[in-house]
This record gives sequence, structure tokens and C-alpha cells, in this order.
Amino acid sequence: MAARDDHHHNHVKKIPLFPLLSLLCFASIFLVLSLSRKTSSNPLLSHQSFQFGQNPVTDPNVAPSGSCDYSDGVWIYDHEPRPARYDGSCKEIFKGWNCISNNKSNGWELTKWRWKPRRCDLPLFDPVYFLEKYRNTNIGTLSLHAGFVGDSLNRNMFVSLFCTLKRVSSEVKKWRPAGADRGFTFLHYNLTIAYHRTNLLASYGRWSANANGGMLESLGFKEGFRVDVDVPEGTWAGAPAFHDILIFNTGHWWWAPSKFDPVKSPMLFFKKGLPIIPPIPPDVGLDMVLKHMVLFIDKNLRPGAIKFFRTQSPRHFEGGDWNQGGTCQRLQPLSPEQVEGLFSLKNNGTNVEARLVNRHLKKALKRSGFHILDITHMSEVRADAHPSTSGGKKHDDCMHWCLPGITDTWNDLFMKHLNNIKFRD
Repeated sequence: MAARDDHHHNHVKKIPLFPLLSLLCFASIFLVLSLSRKTSSNPLLSHQSFQFGQNPVTDPNVAPSGSCDYSDGVWIYDHEPRPARYDGSCKEIFKGWNCISNNKSNGWELTKWRWKPRRCDLPLFDPVYFLEKYRNTNIGTLSLHAGFVGDSLNRNMFVSLFCTLKRVSSEVKKWRPAGADRGFTFLHYNLTIAYHRTNLLASYGRWSANANGGMLESLGFKEGFRVDVDVPEGTWAGAPAFHDILIFNTGHWWWAPSKFDPVKSPMLFFKKGLPIIPPIPPDVGLDMVLKHMVLFIDKNLRPGAIKFFRTQSPRHFEGGDWNQGGTCQRLQPLSPEQVEGLFSLKNNGTNVEARLVNRHLKKALKRSGFHILDITHMSEVRADAHPSTSGGKKHDDCMHWCLPGITDTWNDLFMKHLNNIKFRD
């Protein structure tokens, strides 16, 4: 037996080691390359090669969602397609915003970009979770009412939310609650969303000089637009008492010389039914309107309701304003340098209104109890996401957004804030 063991031992020693080591080395290299290929093909593991916005942070620590600055981040292009929230078949999409149906060259590409905050995550809005969570329950009422109050950019956001919800719950009743321009109740969940159109928040209308004279007439005014700084427009005056959740905006019409020509049809501000003398410029008028509307909302808000204010949505006209041949032909997001070139207050360019309006909002909403949906910076980057020439107008539409598109991300942000608020409550 010992002889057999010695014979076996001698046999093992004669196996050459070099080929064995070579084989092990080759196998290790193959394994590493194989894992590398799998990683690069996995969208959850791969490093995204296209990033636009602020430089992403390298610190791996993630901030708690409640303390995260969601406005600070980058746009990341996902090569792997995700299930669409909705498509161009949603009938509520205004024709000019339907960039997929209108064959805009990057219409489908817009759905592949996602916003990544630097120090936290912004999850995609889950419509089923939202509908289930707020089914028949909210602050003691029998149904949830959510109202968007503002100009056509808030309608942009409203339509995005409607189409996302409609994709998973098709039984809806169309109606116009509390003076809304349009509204829908999702019958299976008894949940209502509505859009109240208002350009200035305040009531306004045409004004013409009185033949019998008056204070404005004595100053030489012949016509213009009367804006009552302390009177809400009737289209939304009933909304605070009706809705459980409100999302407000205003801004675009306040810097619109084509709408309110400072010479031919100026904004003439009134308070308590009388003209403000001496007349004030639009920026001062905006401050007064915001002050009075915040007070009105607080006085009329239903108990337990949640109020949001969305920051200004940027325009991306280049080469002039909308009525001066301005265009927005870009097919990629902007670099940080390009963003500053278009929006810096120092340059006082065509699109400066976004940051100007936000200055006024910040001052008026301080300590107001409003939750702020800060969408401005993430939107400034996306010069590629407007309807442009596919909007069906005589000029490029560089103000509204394609749907599907960036306002879907606004709703991701809205839902994240809403969930944080409800969780804390």
C-alpha cells in the first residue's frame, strides 16, 4: 500500500504547473471581461455617458428625501427604453404639444431623459400607488380634489398628470368643478383633478378712457388693461375652498409686451376699485397681486388643504422673441455655460423673465406656508424639449413643452413632495 502511495505521489509531482497556471489566468481574464460586458449592458449598473446640468457629486452618501435639493442635479439619458407613461394617443394633449404625433424629430427621445438630483433620488411617479393611496380618503372628505391654478404652463403640467393617470384608470367623468376650465373625476377612485386658467391670478380686463374724465384720463391714458390687485380672477376664486391640493403659478404674462404693450395697452393697476396713483410698473404690480392673492388663499383655503406654488417655467427663444423670428432648434440639452448665456440676469436677454419672476415669488412666498415646486433650473437645461416648429403655429413654440416630456418630471417632483408632506403629517 505504501508503495502504491509513493507511486501516486511521484505521479502528481510530474504534472507541469505552467499550463495549469496559464489556464487559471485565462479563465480569470475571461470572467472579468464577461462581467464587464454584463455591467455595461445593464442600465441599472452602467455609467451613463450623457449627462447635462450641474456636475454630479461624487460623494456616495445620499441625503434624506426631506432635506434634498431636487433642483440641483443632472439630466441622464437612459439608453434602455422604459415603459411609456402614456403616448400621443392621450386625447387631452393639446395638438400643438403632441410632439410624437406631430413627428418632431426627437419626440420619442424626450421620454428617455431622466432627472437625477445630486444627493438623492427622484423616483418616477407611480400612478397606481397615487390612486390607491388617495382613494376616498383625504382630510375627512369623501374624495380627493387637486387643482392646478395658473397659465397654460400649468395646463401643460395638468395634462401630463391626467394622461399618466388615464393610462391606468380609464373610467373618467369630464366636468368643470368650481369654475375650472377643465376637470376629470377618476370614478373608480373618486379622485378629481382640475385646471383653472388664470393669466395674472388677479382679475383683469380691457379699460378705455371715460368721456367724463378721471384720474387716469387726466394723466393721458386712453386705453389699456385694468388689473385689480386685490380681486382674484373668477375662474379660480372658488378653488381654495373646493380643492384639497392646489398648485399655483403665474409669471409669463407679466413680462409680455406683446400682450400688454407699455404704450398702446399698458397694465393699469386698481386697488379697492380705484386706480393706483401714481401708476405703478408691472413688477410692482406683480408684488401687490402676489401679496393679496396669498392672503385670499389663506382666508378661503379649506381646512387641511395643501398648497404648492410652482416656480417659473423658462422659455428658450434664440435669435429674438417669439414675434421676432426667435427659434428653438436644439436637439440636445444645454451645457451649464449655455444655460447661463440664455438666462443670466446680467445678459438681460430674451428669456430673462424666468429668473426675474422667481425673485418676486421668493419674496412674496417667504413664510407663506406654500410648498415650492422648484422646476426652473432643471427646465432651463432642456432647450430640446419644446414643440418648436412642430407646434403648428406660424412661429416656433419655445415656451410650452412637448408631451410626453419634461412636465412628466415636474409631476415626479410634485408627487415626491406630496408624499413627504403626507408622510410627515
